[in-house]
Amino acid sequence: MSWRRFPITQVDAFADRPFAGNPAAVMPLDEWLADDVLQAIAAENNLAETAFLIPDESGEADYELRWFTPGVEVALCGHATLASGHVLLSAAPWRDDMRFRTRKAGILRVARDGDEGYKMALPAYPAAPKPLPDFVKAMGGKPVETLWHDGGYALIVYPDAASVRALDPDLRALSVGGDILYIATAPGAGDPSGAEVVSRCFVPGAGIDEDPVTGSAHSVLTPYWSARLGRDRFAAFQASKRGGHVGCRADGAMVELSGTCVTTLVGEFLL
Repeated sequence: MSWRRFPITQVDAFADRPFAGNPAAVMPLDEWLADDVLQAIAAENNLAETAFLIPDESGEADYELRWFTPGVEVALCGHATLASGHVLLSAAPWRDDMRFRTRKAGILRVARDGDEGYKMALPAYPAAPKPLPDFVKAMGGKPVETLWHDGGYALIVYPDAASVRALDPDLRALSVGGDILYIATAPGAGDPSGAEVVSRCFVPGAGIDEDPVTGSAHSVLTPYWSARLGRDRFAAFQASKRGGHVGCRADGAMVELSGTCVTTLVGEFLL
């Protein structure tokens, strides 16, 4: 049998060591494969996200970028964008940044930030107050505020980090809403992470029970906490089992997220 070979790199994004942050697979292609094949590859990888890239011919960016969970294609994925920038910039040490053209999130940019870090520009998604009683019941705990962004982001604010860490949500009930990202967050005061803001994220409707570190969630968290804290930047920590630190800065219609990445696997995917 003759196999087609495709390069694949697995990266722990928003991590300073293996087994932390959020793993993503990055697969550069010469041209798009059929959508059902891309989805099958992502299901086979069984990571929160697989990022697929092809060279961009529009002149707007360096690469076209798409993201797939094991179950669906998504409109925005931050950690797999950061991982894609890490893979491409590691292979091109003369480059300072990479630009990506996406189908629903516009042009995204990943740039070097110091010797080992990266900073990434994503769209800002301000959420508006809205009662979400069914979501609150499924999430549990006693939130102090609930907000919604029409991109499918539910922001549920708790009084303290301990409340967020203690959550044990009803994932089956949350999955009924479909591809919704549920973000639980609180001030980080007293949290062992040392961060100013703590969060956890759940996307069971997209096949991800708890996401380890979610870049797109910080597109929602950054405008909310910047307004609440009264400043344009803060340090965040996503308190999953793997955990990950995210630097956040509000920049008008965009947010700038910063972090580090660790490559854990380099190989070939055979089709």
